Amino acid sequence: MNELTILISCPDQVGLVTNITRVLASHQLNIIAMREFVDEANKAFFTRIACIGTFEETDKLKQKLLENLPNDAEVNLITQKEKQIAVLVTKEYHCLAEILIKNQFKTLGANVQCVIGNYEELRDFTEKMGIPYFHVSHLEKDKAQFEAEVKNIIDQFEIDYLVLAKFMRILSADFVKSYSGKIINIHHSFLPAFIGANPYKQAFERGVKIIGATAHFVTDNLDEGPIITQHTTHVDHNFGVKEMVRAGKEVEKAVLLEALELLFEDRIFVSGNKTIIFK
Repeated sequence: MNELTILISCPDQVGLVTNITRVLASHQLNIIAMREFVDEANKAFFTRIACIGTFEETDKLKQKLLENLPNDAEVNLITQKEKQIAVLVTKEYHCLAEILIKNQFKTLGANVQCVIGNYEELRDFTEKMGIPYFHVSHLEKDKAQFEAEVKNIIDQFEIDYLVLAKFMRILSADFVKSYSGKIINIHHSFLPAFIGANPYKQAFERGVKIIGATAHFVTDNLDEGPIITQHTTHVDHNFGVKEMVRAGKEVEKAVLLEALELLFEDRIFVSGNKTIIFK
């Protein structure tokens, strides 16, 4: 028996669940989990279906589903178990370390194909974990040249997603378009209140009581792509800058790993600038 995950989004109408389940039954597929959501404001229907059965030609199943769905339906049939990813970094190690450790013990749900950094600092750690590290300096280069070099490395691999693990370079619209819907970023939730360098120092000086982090898809609008996960933690007057940085890094790691788990298990739909997530 094989496992199959089916993701469907389409305009909402009466009878969708009946039509979908009838097609799956006709192909001898047994549904083991099914979640649905209707966005009433936009009259849109979303469903994630996990099923098992014996199937060889997914193209025929997809075509049959499309024939029984409204126009403009999107159907994605997923048989691939593990995604393939590239990780982009600068100097901070905490998010990369979490990813590579889970990758080492086969609990990431994906395979890290390579790490690309615009500094050399993280090479030694990455290579000790058995992952190839590519250094692409941004110094004395314009953005187009830098991104072309990065893209040339990425395109050597069959990559499903790019993970920006505290990668501190702003990507151009052209680069983002090349990997549309496939770039995940993590940032501290002080943005836009605390922009620029040393956000935790700014937060300390402002006397904030909550710090947090956000994982999101990358779009042309800086740090404004569809949000996947957000976490917060409370701080108080006992926290100095170092304690805030430490707490912030813990939140960033947790948020990024949760987002990646949802992503690698194909639980996320993007609808406009929002996400629908079936946990």
